[in-house]
Amino acid sequence: MAPRLKCLPPGLATIDTRIAQPPPKQADPFYLTKPWRDLMRQLTAARGNVCQECGRSGVRLFGDHVQELKDGGAPLDPANIRLVCGSCHTKKTAKARAARMRERYHR
Repeated sequence: MAPRLKCLPPGLATIDTRIAQPPPKQADPFYLTKPWRDLMRQLTAARGNVCQECGRSGVRLFGDHVQELKDGGAPLDPANIRLVCGSCHTKKTAKARAARMRERYHR
């Protein structure tokens, strides 16, 4: 009969990831300013409480910059802001972020 190999104990301790929480998400200070909040109130009053992407109503709306601030968009230009629901905002932001990353790595 051939000798059996003995398993060695792990060399690194495992970390209990259930207690490791990412830091809470914080809003960019710009979105807490009076000019931004005033503009959002004006846009909601003028355009209604409806997502300009999918048409959903009765949901929380976000002011989404058509050309994102990171890409040089105008922060308080009403023509650069659409009112969108959370799911539409998330999709658009993810696409813009992916496009920035592709551009960054294909230079």
